Amino acid sequence: MSKDHPFPEKWLQNQKAAKATQVAFDLDERFQYSIRKAALDRGVSPSDQIRMILGLNVAKRPKRPRLTVSLNNEDYVQLAAKYDLPADAQLEIKKRVLEDLIGFVENKS
Repeated sequence: MSKDHPFPEKWLQNQKAAKATQVAFDLDERFQYSIRKAALDRGVSPSDQIRMILGLNVAKRPKRPRLTVSLNNEDYVQLAAKYDLPADAQLEIKKRVLEDLIGFVENKS
């Protein structure tokens, strides 16, 4: 907080970020693949890759290298059955999914 405004600086930065508008581009699959591959090769997000292509500033903050997937209740039921776990054991299911993903990569190598 400063004497100029009653809010913490981080809040003000978040407010600026919230004013940004996301723009989506419908490109042929070949173009999307090329941009995504270039981003992957550089270790950046596709969004950052597009910003680089356009000559815009790219945030220097480190990004967590993670993959995401959305799982609904039915997905947890299916995974629980696969791993012989109760459907509400989401943390243990997540651990097992991680093991499967690691196994997938190791088998591809």
